[in-house]
Amino acid sequence: MRSPKLAALELKRFSRGRLPRAALVAILLLPLLYGALYLWSFWDPYGRLDRIPVALVNADRGAKADGKEVTAGDDITRELRDSRTFQWHEVDAAEAREGVEDGRYYLSLTLPADFSRRVSSSAGDSPETGALQVRTNDANNYIVGQISKTVFSEVRSAASSSASRTFLDRIFVNFSDLHDSTAKAAKGADDLKAGADKAKKGSKDLADGLADAKNGSGDLASGIRKLSSGAARLDTGAGKVADGTQALADKVNGIAGDLRPFLKDDGKRIGDTARLVADATRTVRTNLGALVKAAPTAAADARTASDALDSVYQERCDSPADADPACADLEKAKDAAAEVQGVADDVQTLVDDHDGSLAQLDTHLATLQKQADALAEQAPHLNEDLDAAVAKVNALNSGAQQVASGASALDTGLSSAKTGSATLDSGVARLKTGAQDLDGGLYKLADGSGDLAGGLHDGVGRIPDYGEKDRDARTEVMADPVRLAAQSLHKAPNYGTGFAPYFIPLSLWVGAMVAYMLIAPLNRRALAAGASTWRIAFAGWLPVAALGVLQVAALMSVLHWALGLRAEHAAGTVAFLALTTCCFAAIVQWLNARFGAAGRILVLAALMLQLTSAGGTYPVQTSPGFFNALHPFLPMTYVVEALRRLITGGDLGPVWTGGAVLLAFTAGALALTALSARRKQVWTMDRLHPELSL
Repeated sequence: MRSPKLAALELKRFSRGRLPRAALVAILLLPLLYGALYLWSFWDPYGRLDRIPVALVNADRGAKADGKEVTAGDDITRELRDSRTFQWHEVDAAEAREGVEDGRYYLSLTLPADFSRRVSSSAGDSPETGALQVRTNDANNYIVGQISKTVFSEVRSAASSSASRTFLDRIFVNFSDLHDSTAKAAKGADDLKAGADKAKKGSKDLADGLADAKNGSGDLASGIRKLSSGAARLDTGAGKVADGTQALADKVNGIAGDLRPFLKDDGKRIGDTARLVADATRTVRTNLGALVKAAPTAAADARTASDALDSVYQERCDSPADADPACADLEKAKDAAAEVQGVADDVQTLVDDHDGSLAQLDTHLATLQKQADALAEQAPHLNEDLDAAVAKVNALNSGAQQVASGASALDTGLSSAKTGSATLDSGVARLKTGAQDLDGGLYKLADGSGDLAGGLHDGVGRIPDYGEKDRDARTEVMADPVRLAAQSLHKAPNYGTGFAPYFIPLSLWVGAMVAYMLIAPLNRRALAAGASTWRIAFAGWLPVAALGVLQVAALMSVLHWALGLRAEHAAGTVAFLALTTCCFAAIVQWLNARFGAAGRILVLAALMLQLTSAGGTYPVQTSPGFFNALHPFLPMTYVVEALRRLITGGDLGPVWTGGAVLLAFTAGALALTALSARRKQVWTMDRLHPELSL
């Protein structure tokens, strides 16, 4: 008997009575109940988060920033309630704490009292971060705590973005203010540049003027030194003059005191004497002329007379003088004549040698004569003239004293002036150096102010001056500069669609496992008849495979029309699931055929190993190394990967790979089942008395 007929006979026995038919229906619906109920239970849990009760505590007291009221807590509370992320319950802190503890609330979110103050502190000197306080209780539900982390991370980002918008808006406003201030500073720098240029020219003129002043101060100091030296000499000379005039005045006053009575009483006699002197002088002048004329003759006569007396004396007085008394007289006469001759010769010599002196003497005598005449005329008035002369001498002395005092003061002043002129010259020299430094500094200032003005004008061009619209746009971007541009190549519309590739093969494995609880893995009639082991294997596999295909049809119909599962490749999904259920049936058949009652436990163990190593929930890389090692060697791994591509789309390479792997597992499992059938055709004591029977 062929395998299909044997399979049909195996299924036909389920038509005998209600209970077998009910069992057959249960086998058909079990994967539906298993897979559909699982997927339905959490088809879209994130779409129903608004049913989760969460406590919201808004303890924020608000704050003021830049004269404006900040109510960040109220703003976030309003946004959270409008978002309907959770089922928010506004309560106080105590009720929130008790509710999370006893399970009335899955978690609580608290906005602290200083939340607004901290959020707005970015504009102050001590910026602080605002903290959103979340309290969870994993004893209530662990998954809700994990979901809340994602949700509140978005809430925190939104709150931070809002605070950043406020802060950045202030920055952009300050940029505008800075732009205007810099423009004013640039204009001021232009004015500074113009002033510096003028100051530069003035400093150059000042430096040039101080250079001239330095030369002049040097000349002045040199001149004052000379004046000081001259003044010292003048002071010395004036002192001597003053001393001399004082002595003269004293003497004149003394003499005048003595002369005044004489002149007053003897004025006539003085006049007569002066006339006598004048007459005598006139006579002398007259005789002096005669003397000049008579001197040569007198000298010659005296020489002749002397020679004659000498001759007479020689003739008469050859003997000693005491021999003749006349000779003594003659000798005296001779000596007297010799003396007269000597005098005459002297007069002659005087006249001859001092003719010019005699002329000068005549001039002096003329002057004396003139003065004597004048004195004779003035003699009656000498007393009055003496008083006037004394007054003049006293006035001269007073003037000399004043000159001496002035010369001393001048010497002292010029000494001070000499010191001052030296200080002035040194100061002017320093001023000259300072003026030159000032000129150089102002040159640099002019250049620097020009650079400053240019830099400020460049800065004005570079500092942004945003309008309100542009400021809002830039604030929006900078408050949230990096946004997640999530692009899902093949997006699953909901949680259930994403997990369908995991739960569908799970339900098909369970369906095959339950089917072989009611259907024998090896047809007993074929075994008893000694049929071919391949026929026996196919006869035991085909009924469950056929039921599996029906299970796939029922499950996919409910998932598609009842839950809304939309597979990208619907026909391919159904076909691949048919191959999957046939493969699972072959593997479960072999485990039951080879190990008997223990095989059912191995089927369950194989299911557990596949569920934990297939990577149906978390990536398998996150699992321990044991499951990573099993991952590539179990069929459900390839089923899950292929179904993801068939349901959500993508490259179909894993589908073809998975199909090849399933065919290999199916062929291998059928071959092992045929080998087990051969062993079953031989009866042993273990088959007659099994150690374990289920």
